[in-house]
Amino acid sequence: MSNGHGPSAGRVDLDLIAQMIAPESRVLDVGCGDGDLLALLRSQKNIDGRGVELSQEGVNASVARGLAVVQGDADTDLSDYPDDAFDYVILSQTIQATRNPKAVLRQMKRIGRRVIVSFPNFGNWRVRLQLLFNGRMPETRSLGYSWYDTPNIHLCTVRDFALLCQDLGLGIEDALILTGEKAWRISDPGMLANLFAVDAVFLLSRRD
Repeated sequence: MSNGHGPSAGRVDLDLIAQMIAPESRVLDVGCGDGDLLALLRSQKNIDGRGVELSQEGVNASVARGLAVVQGDADTDLSDYPDDAFDYVILSQTIQATRNPKAVLRQMKRIGRRVIVSFPNFGNWRVRLQLLFNGRMPETRSLGYSWYDTPNIHLCTVRDFALLCQDLGLGIEDALILTGEKAWRISDPGMLANLFAVDAVFLLSRRD
């Protein structure tokens, strides 16, 4: 499943994710696209990185960069990995395109000591205004599809995601919201964060 990773300069969340990861960690990037995040982490953090990508084009592009990426589906193939196989499991701009986000997060929690997820926030004020005044499904930079051709089948808000983490026994170690090109660390994913976040990045760990 592709997460549409573009160049690092165009994806602020990739740099934020890289800052959350300790050097020389074991990392699995689920929905790694062309391998931009893995390449960034290899360069900056000397990680032992692996990737899973649904599209053959993404796999080919990643392998051409010397990255260890296999073709696979986040919804079905994470169960093949053993418990605690990685220090970090990353799902970047992909969870909204999975068929069963809760099951995917549960598998990530099992195979990774920490989980990092970034996603577009459907609770952003611009999204709300487009729905309110235009009466149509919003299109923004993070949600750049029409309703009839979007791969995003489970859009959520910051508050939705925080409640799902609570339900799964995942504690929030760190959380940042992106408002355009700026990032803000938040201590509480409450109403204001939900209103102003265009995208969000969560670092999670097991509570139970």
